[in-house]
Amino acid sequence: MELLERERYLAELAGWLHAAAERGGCVALVAGEAGIGKTALVQEFSKQQSETRVLWGACDALVTPRPLAPLHDIARQTKGALLTAVHSGANRDDIFTAALDELEREKALVVFEDMHWADEATLDLLKYLGRRVHRTHAMLAVTYRDDEVGPRHPLRYVIGDLPRASVRRMSLAPLSESAVAELATRAERPSKGLHSLTGGNPLFVTEVLAAAADTVPATVRDAVLARAARLSPAAREIAELVCVVPGKAEIWLLERAARLNDDGIEGCLSFGMVRFEDGSLAYRHELVRRAIEGSLSQSRLQTLHAKVLVALEVRSNISAARLAYHADGAHDAAVLRLAPLAAAQAASVGAHREAASHYQIALRYADGLVPAERARLQERLSYEYYLTCQHERAIEVQRFALEIWRALGERINEGSALRWLSRLSWFAGRREEADQFAADAVATLQSLPSSPELAMAYGNRAQLDMEAHEIDSAIYWAQRTVALAEPSANHEILSDALNTLGTARLIAGDTSGWADLDRSLQLARTGRFQGQIARAYTNLCAMAVSRRQYGQASGYLQQGLEYCERHELDSWWLYLVAYSARMKFEQGDWSGASDDAEAVLRHSRTTPVTRIPTLRVLGHVRIRRGDPGATELLEQARALAGTIPELQRMGTLAAPHAEAAWLAGDREGVLREVQPAYEMVCRRRDPRMKGELAAWLWRVDALEQLPTDIPEPYALEISRDWRRAARAWEELGCPYERALVLGWYGAEPEQREALAILDQLGAAPMAQALRRQMRARGVRIVPRGLRTSTRRNPLGLTRREAEILALLSDGLRNATIARRLFVSTKTVDHHVSAILTKLGVPSRAEAVARARNPLVKGA
Repeated sequence: MELLERERYLAELAGWLHAAAERGGCVALVAGEAGIGKTALVQEFSKQQSETRVLWGACDALVTPRPLAPLHDIARQTKGALLTAVHSGANRDDIFTAALDELEREKALVVFEDMHWADEATLDLLKYLGRRVHRTHAMLAVTYRDDEVGPRHPLRYVIGDLPRASVRRMSLAPLSESAVAELATRAERPSKGLHSLTGGNPLFVTEVLAAAADTVPATVRDAVLARAARLSPAAREIAELVCVVPGKAEIWLLERAARLNDDGIEGCLSFGMVRFEDGSLAYRHELVRRAIEGSLSQSRLQTLHAKVLVALEVRSNISAARLAYHADGAHDAAVLRLAPLAAAQAASVGAHREAASHYQIALRYADGLVPAERARLQERLSYEYYLTCQHERAIEVQRFALEIWRALGERINEGSALRWLSRLSWFAGRREEADQFAADAVATLQSLPSSPELAMAYGNRAQLDMEAHEIDSAIYWAQRTVALAEPSANHEILSDALNTLGTARLIAGDTSGWADLDRSLQLARTGRFQGQIARAYTNLCAMAVSRRQYGQASGYLQQGLEYCERHELDSWWLYLVAYSARMKFEQGDWSGASDDAEAVLRHSRTTPVTRIPTLRVLGHVRIRRGDPGATELLEQARALAGTIPELQRMGTLAAPHAEAAWLAGDREGVLREVQPAYEMVCRRRDPRMKGELAAWLWRVDALEQLPTDIPEPYALEISRDWRRAARAWEELGCPYERALVLGWYGAEPEQREALAILDQLGAAPMAQALRRQMRARGVRIVPRGLRTSTRRNPLGLTRREAEILALLSDGLRNATIARRLFVSTKTVDHHVSAILTKLGVPSRAEAVARARNPLVKGA
């Protein structure tokens, strides 16, 4: 079919490809609904490239996709090093490097088709190549169904993480009524009602027009089945066989599984919905394949899958994922062998959701397994659920495994299962259950001879206590772990225990913890324990930030981010970015802190453990700026922390709430937030948290007893030596805290200095409170104006308000803007209200008019 109304898109693609060859590569995102013609457009563009190498790969529409499916397709076209890497069982880093090397060879058009079906490993590959495509002279064309890629779809987050300078976007529009009418005229069919029936979708239009004149279908399914009914028996057999093979059915496969002959192939191709490409048959559109598949009986589908499975099993280099898919479709017991193998292969390249899906399939057939094998499958599934942040599911499956080990009397496996349930329960925010499982694990394993499992149970107990700031207990259990692991030279367990030990000591103010953390990192590096290396960098950075040693923290942060990015350890990378946000916040770089925090929150793999501190930082930024939405963010963090939050969460969330109440003149609100956390921290060892909370009680005249062992700036403030306290904050590099002390305790010169700092930071609420206090003392205040970003805006809007006003000008509603910016609709509502107030206009339409002509005053 001739491509109507697609000339503009072809021209844009040509321009992008030319620019990629001249100035550096790019990612071209080609989006549109199913059947809109994305593949047809890119195929037509590919045909026009006589001097450019074209590489094409597609994602599989399997229930559990084959990891790196597009790369397998491309490797067969390039051969050489990439094909060797893909088929040799190389690790993911080597495969990704080989793919990038292929892109860097020469000018190329590389197509990743149907990325809405992509597995996790392929999404990681897109992110890896997208971050580096500017080094190449290639255009990476990515097609996907935007109507199936919602705000929380993994592909949406990957796209959001791509460098903006390298991304080009294209969204295909439906055909107009005139184009649909032209197609109907060519087919000698009436066009009345056709556009409304099909919505201008090219596939729907084509299929409806191809149906018999007297059987115009009401849906695509009816059109497909009406045409399929006219196939010859030989063509029908091939069409049905192809429909159970998502993607492409190779000719060699059809030769083994069906009575293949020229008449059958020709009849199938004349069907119009199947195409011949690269030695394979494939449906032109997944909707068509599914329509045929849905018309077949269950017994017929099982027979077809069984034929395909037999044909595939005698062939080398067939992925376990593909074999497992057909074994499941055939209800063949071979799925018990194939699905776990497919899961292991998926996990090895980071496709953990696909790995979990394979284990789920295997467990559907596990009734015939001996109990121990079934329990091991459940534990593997539990681990994959954990890696994909499905903690409740992980707990449920691990409980089944625990019941089996108990029934079998396998005490060491029972203890290991209890320890893992403890860790999962902590991640799920169920602290009491985590403590109980941890105690049961220790009791169970202590009744047996010493073992690595017992050492890990001790280590888990230590880590739980460290997270709760039960420092003495954490140190005790960590030392017991070290005592068990060191004689056996189990460096992975030892590295983990030293990490916990060092972190606990540093929380308590014992600087010997640095040596523990350094040794933990060295052991992890020697053993190449990626998770422990990432954890060591994270806690080294976290402790340096917590102690306000920002120079030291910056070094650990940079090293940790580089390591985690290089090894695609997203969960640890995100936690480090969260600490980057906190460090920038404390140093007064609030825009940078907001950017980092928002990047973490919009990422698809952000766990509750990482979301809590990130929400706290972003909420605190908004409190200090006076931006809307702060309370909602802090309440989200509180909800994630659970009904009985740990001290580190309870205390860190109390501080920003207290500050908000203090700025509002709500003394009771400060007490309500701070006193419970302060009473708890006084029974623990955490000098920084104790000092921060004590300072808030001091500021509202509610500190009954002067605390000891708190950081210098807080101690100086509480001892009334506010000048030295201000200097201490200045030396640490914390401008807001310095301004707070100067403004609250100083005379007019110090208060004016504080106002200058606050205005520079954009701390409007604190500045306003200080001006009110100064006026009450009779001090004349000359307004210094808005913060820099606001002064630069001709309408006096903040950066985020200007961004939202621009989106309003595009005709977007608040809910759509919220999805675009990864914030709540309520937050956008607050911003829109602030925009209307600042512009002095009553409606969104008038706000947009003001934006287009800033010189026109509002009503």
